[in-house]
Amino acid sequence: MHVAFCAAVLVFLIAPILVVVPLSFNAEPYFTFTEGMLRLDADAYSLRWYASIVEDEAWLRALVNSLVIGVSATAVATVLGTLAALGLASPAMPGRPLVMGLLISPMVTPVIISAAGFFFFYSSLGLAQTHLGLILAHAALGTPFVVITVTATLAGFDVNLTRAAASLGAGPWRTFRRVQLPLIAPGVLSGALFAFATSFDEVVAVLFMGGIDQRTIPRQMWSGIREQISPAILAVATFLIAFALLLMGVVEWLRRRGSQAD
Repeated sequence: MHVAFCAAVLVFLIAPILVVVPLSFNAEPYFTFTEGMLRLDADAYSLRWYASIVEDEAWLRALVNSLVIGVSATAVATVLGTLAALGLASPAMPGRPLVMGLLISPMVTPVIISAAGFFFFYSSLGLAQTHLGLILAHAALGTPFVVITVTATLAGFDVNLTRAAASLGAGPWRTFRRVQLPLIAPGVLSGALFAFATSFDEVVAVLFMGGIDQRTIPRQMWSGIREQISPAILAVATFLIAFALLLMGVVEWLRRRGSQAD
Protein backbone atom coordinates (compact mmCIF):
# COMPACT_ATOMS: atom_id res chain seq x y z
CA MET A 1 0.00 0.00 0.00
CA HIS A 2 2.77 2.43 0.92
CA VAL A 3 4.68 1.58 -2.25
CA ALA A 4 1.59 2.16 -4.40
CA PHE A 5 0.91 5.48 -2.70
CA CYS A 6 4.52 6.64 -3.18
CA ALA A 7 4.42 5.55 -6.82
CA ALA A 8 1.18 7.50 -7.38
CA VAL A 9 2.66 10.63 -5.82
CA LEU A 10 5.82 10.21 -7.91
CA VAL A 11 3.81 9.90 -11.11
CA PHE A 12 1.71 12.93 -10.13
CA LEU A 13 4.83 15.05 -9.59
CA ILE A 14 7.12 13.77 -12.33
CA ALA A 15 4.83 12.83 -15.23
CA PRO A 16 3.99 16.43 -16.26
CA ILE A 17 7.73 17.14 -16.45
CA LEU A 18 8.85 13.98 -18.25
CA VAL A 19 6.20 14.36 -20.96
CA VAL A 20 8.20 17.33 -22.23
CA VAL A 21 11.17 15.15 -23.19
CA PRO A 22 9.59 13.04 -25.98
CA LEU A 23 7.65 16.03 -27.27
CA SER A 24 10.94 17.89 -27.83
CA PHE A 25 11.81 15.30 -30.52
CA ASN A 26 8.60 15.91 -32.46
CA ALA A 27 9.32 16.34 -36.17
CA GLU A 28 6.19 18.49 -36.54
CA PRO A 29 5.78 21.98 -35.04
CA TYR A 30 3.18 20.80 -32.53
CA PHE A 31 3.01 20.52 -28.77
CA THR A 32 1.09 17.22 -28.94
CA PHE A 33 1.96 13.63 -29.75
CA THR A 34 1.34 12.91 -33.43
CA GLU A 35 0.03 9.60 -34.71
CA GLY A 36 3.51 8.77 -36.00
CA MET A 37 5.02 9.35 -32.56
CA LEU A 38 2.42 7.12 -30.94
CA ARG A 39 3.26 4.39 -33.50
CA LEU A 40 6.98 4.94 -32.73
CA ASP A 41 7.59 5.81 -36.37
CA ALA A 42 11.23 6.92 -36.77
CA ASP A 43 10.25 9.63 -39.28
CA ALA A 44 8.02 11.26 -36.64
CA TYR A 45 11.03 12.05 -34.46
CA SER A 46 13.65 14.66 -35.23
CA LEU A 47 16.44 16.75 -33.71
CA ARG A 48 15.39 19.83 -35.67
CA TRP A 49 14.38 21.81 -32.58
CA TYR A 50 17.69 21.13 -30.86
CA ALA A 51 19.50 22.27 -34.01
CA SER A 52 17.36 25.42 -34.14
CA ILE A 53 18.55 26.37 -30.64
CA VAL A 54 22.20 26.12 -31.63
CA GLU A 55 21.59 28.17 -34.76
CA ASP A 56 19.48 30.85 -33.06
CA GLU A 57 21.55 33.80 -31.81
CA ALA A 58 18.85 34.82 -29.32
CA TRP A 59 19.00 31.47 -27.50
CA LEU A 60 22.80 31.50 -27.43
CA ARG A 61 22.85 35.06 -26.07
CA ALA A 62 20.31 34.06 -23.42
CA LEU A 63 22.49 31.09 -22.43
CA VAL A 64 25.55 33.32 -22.07
CA ASN A 65 23.56 35.80 -19.96
CA SER A 66 22.25 33.00 -17.73
CA LEU A 67 25.74 31.64 -17.16
CA VAL A 68 27.37 35.02 -16.53
CA ILE A 69 24.63 36.22 -14.19
CA GLY A 70 24.28 32.83 -12.50
CA VAL A 71 27.99 32.31 -11.82
CA SER A 72 28.48 35.90 -10.63
CA ALA A 73 25.40 35.84 -8.39
CA THR A 74 26.48 32.47 -6.99
CA ALA A 75 29.91 33.82 -6.10
CA VAL A 76 28.39 36.80 -4.27
CA ALA A 77 25.74 34.69 -2.52
CA THR A 78 28.28 32.06 -1.45
CA VAL A 79 30.61 34.59 0.13
CA LEU A 80 27.85 36.52 1.89
CA GLY A 81 25.95 33.41 2.97
CA THR A 82 29.05 31.70 4.35
CA LEU A 83 30.09 34.78 6.32
CA ALA A 84 26.56 35.15 7.67
CA ALA A 85 26.44 31.48 8.69
CA LEU A 86 29.78 31.80 10.50
CA GLY A 87 28.44 34.79 12.40
CA LEU A 88 25.22 32.96 13.31
CA ALA A 89 27.24 29.98 14.56
CA SER A 90 29.02 32.16 17.10
CA PRO A 91 27.51 31.96 20.62
CA ALA A 92 28.31 35.66 21.08
CA MET A 93 25.94 36.62 18.23
CA PRO A 94 23.01 38.59 19.74
CA GLY A 95 19.48 38.05 18.43
CA ARG A 96 20.37 35.03 16.32
CA PRO A 97 16.75 33.87 15.70
CA LEU A 98 15.75 37.33 14.50
CA VAL A 99 18.79 37.69 12.25
CA MET A 100 18.27 34.20 10.84
CA GLY A 101 14.65 35.00 10.07
CA LEU A 102 15.63 38.17 8.24
CA LEU A 103 18.33 36.38 6.24
CA ILE A 104 16.01 33.64 4.98
CA SER A 105 13.04 35.99 4.41
CA PRO A 106 13.62 36.09 0.61
CA MET A 107 12.77 32.37 0.55
CA VAL A 108 9.30 32.85 2.05
CA THR A 109 8.48 36.21 0.49
CA PRO A 110 6.61 35.97 -2.84
CA VAL A 111 9.13 36.51 -5.62
CA ILE A 112 7.00 39.17 -7.30
CA ILE A 113 7.20 41.29 -4.12
CA SER A 114 10.97 40.89 -3.95
CA ALA A 115 11.28 41.65 -7.68
CA ALA A 116 9.23 44.83 -7.33
CA GLY A 117 11.42 45.89 -4.42
CA PHE A 118 14.56 45.16 -6.43
CA PHE A 119 13.25 47.25 -9.30
CA PHE A 120 12.46 50.35 -7.24
CA PHE A 121 15.64 50.09 -5.17
CA TYR A 122 18.09 49.45 -7.99
CA SER A 123 16.34 51.93 -10.31
CA SER A 124 17.19 54.67 -7.83
CA LEU A 125 20.83 53.57 -8.10
CA GLY A 126 20.76 53.44 -11.89
CA LEU A 127 21.26 49.65 -11.93
CA ALA A 128 17.95 48.65 -13.52
CA GLN A 129 18.33 46.86 -16.86
CA THR A 130 22.00 46.16 -16.18
CA HIS A 131 23.86 42.92 -15.62
CA LEU A 132 25.15 44.19 -12.27
CA GLY A 133 21.63 44.89 -11.04
CA LEU A 134 20.46 41.39 -11.99
CA ILE A 135 23.53 39.82 -10.39
CA LEU A 136 22.84 41.60 -7.09
CA ALA A 137 19.13 40.73 -7.22
CA HIS A 138 19.83 37.05 -7.92
CA ALA A 139 22.47 37.02 -5.18
CA ALA A 140 19.88 38.28 -2.70
CA LEU A 141 17.56 35.42 -3.70
CA GLY A 142 20.31 32.80 -3.51
CA THR A 143 22.01 33.83 -0.27
CA PRO A 144 19.38 32.22 2.03
CA PHE A 145 20.13 28.79 0.54
CA VAL A 146 23.81 29.21 1.35
CA VAL A 147 23.01 30.40 4.87
CA ILE A 148 20.83 27.36 5.57
CA THR A 149 23.21 24.73 4.18
CA VAL A 150 26.33 26.19 5.80
CA THR A 151 24.53 26.70 9.12
CA ALA A 152 23.42 23.05 9.07
CA THR A 153 27.02 21.99 8.38
CA LEU A 154 28.38 24.17 11.18
CA ALA A 155 25.92 22.57 13.62
CA GLY A 156 28.19 19.51 13.71
CA PHE A 157 31.44 21.44 13.71
CA ASP A 158 33.73 20.97 16.71
CA VAL A 159 34.64 24.45 17.97
CA ASN A 160 37.56 22.97 19.89
CA LEU A 161 39.38 22.76 16.55
CA THR A 162 39.33 26.54 16.14
CA ARG A 163 40.41 26.99 19.75
CA ALA A 164 43.29 24.61 19.17
CA ALA A 165 44.30 26.53 16.04
CA ALA A 166 44.18 29.82 17.95
CA SER A 167 46.26 28.39 20.77
CA LEU A 168 48.91 27.43 18.20
CA GLY A 169 49.11 31.01 16.95
CA ALA A 170 46.81 30.90 13.92
CA GLY A 171 44.84 34.07 13.18
CA PRO A 172 41.12 34.15 12.35
CA TRP A 173 41.68 34.12 8.56
CA ARG A 174 44.21 31.28 8.70
CA THR A 175 41.97 29.30 11.05
CA PHE A 176 39.06 29.68 8.67
CA ARG A 177 41.10 28.82 5.58
CA ARG A 178 43.03 25.86 7.02
CA VAL A 179 40.56 24.43 9.57
CA GLN A 180 36.95 25.49 9.09
CA LEU A 181 36.64 25.78 5.32
CA PRO A 182 37.92 22.26 4.47
CA LEU A 183 35.43 20.75 6.93
CA ILE A 184 32.39 22.80 5.87
CA ALA A 185 33.25 22.73 2.16
CA PRO A 186 30.47 20.22 1.27
CA GLY A 187 27.87 22.53 2.84
CA VAL A 188 29.32 25.58 1.11
CA LEU A 189 29.34 23.84 -2.28
CA SER A 190 25.80 22.55 -1.78
CA GLY A 191 24.59 26.05 -0.97
CA ALA A 192 26.43 27.41 -3.99
CA LEU A 193 24.70 24.87 -6.24
CA PHE A 194 21.29 25.79 -4.84
CA ALA A 195 22.07 29.49 -5.31
CA PHE A 196 23.14 28.87 -8.91
CA ALA A 197 20.00 26.84 -9.63
CA THR A 198 17.87 29.63 -8.14
CA SER A 199 19.55 32.24 -10.34
CA PHE A 200 19.49 30.09 -13.47
CA ASP A 201 15.77 29.37 -13.03
CA GLU A 202 14.62 32.85 -12.00
CA VAL A 203 12.28 34.66 -14.40
CA VAL A 204 10.22 37.11 -12.32
CA ALA A 205 13.18 39.23 -11.23
CA VAL A 206 14.43 39.29 -14.83
CA LEU A 207 11.02 40.50 -16.03
CA PHE A 208 11.25 43.43 -13.61
CA MET A 209 14.97 44.17 -13.75
CA GLY A 210 16.23 42.99 -17.13
CA GLY A 211 16.17 44.61 -20.53
CA ILE A 212 16.68 43.13 -23.99
CA ASP A 213 20.41 42.72 -23.40
CA GLN A 214 19.80 40.88 -20.11
CA ARG A 215 17.47 38.16 -21.39
CA THR A 216 18.20 34.84 -19.71
CA ILE A 217 17.06 31.33 -20.69
CA PRO A 218 13.83 31.45 -18.59
CA ARG A 219 13.08 34.97 -19.90
CA GLN A 220 13.62 33.80 -23.48
CA MET A 221 11.31 30.83 -22.89
CA TRP A 222 8.67 33.19 -21.47
CA SER A 223 8.94 35.40 -24.53
CA GLY A 224 8.75 32.36 -26.82
CA ILE A 225 5.53 31.16 -25.21
CA ARG A 226 3.90 34.59 -25.44
CA GLU A 227 5.21 35.77 -28.80
CA GLN A 228 6.07 32.77 -30.98
CA ILE A 229 5.14 29.29 -29.83
CA SER A 230 7.82 26.88 -31.01
CA PRO A 231 8.77 23.34 -29.90
CA ALA A 232 12.29 24.73 -29.48
CA ILE A 233 11.04 25.72 -26.02
CA LEU A 234 10.52 22.01 -25.28
CA ALA A 235 14.09 21.27 -26.36
CA VAL A 236 15.41 23.94 -23.98
CA ALA A 237 13.17 22.56 -21.23
CA THR A 238 14.70 19.11 -21.79
CA PHE A 239 18.17 20.58 -21.36
CA LEU A 240 17.05 22.26 -18.13
CA ILE A 241 15.60 18.98 -16.81
CA ALA A 242 18.90 17.22 -17.50
CA PHE A 243 20.75 20.10 -15.83
CA ALA A 244 18.51 19.88 -12.75
CA LEU A 245 19.11 16.12 -12.50
CA LEU A 246 22.85 16.73 -12.73
CA LEU A 247 22.70 19.30 -9.92
CA MET A 248 20.66 16.91 -7.76
CA GLY A 249 23.27 14.20 -8.34
CA VAL A 250 26.10 16.52 -7.35
CA VAL A 251 24.26 17.67 -4.21
CA GLU A 252 23.62 14.05 -3.20
CA TRP A 253 27.29 13.23 -3.77
CA LEU A 254 28.31 16.17 -1.59
CA ARG A 255 25.86 15.09 1.10
CA ARG A 256 27.28 11.57 1.19
CA ARG A 257 30.81 12.90 1.24
CA GLY A 258 29.95 15.16 4.17
CA SER A 259 28.34 12.22 5.99
CA GLN A 260 31.44 10.09 5.48
CA ALA A 261 33.64 12.91 6.75
CA ASP A 262 31.57 13.07 9.92
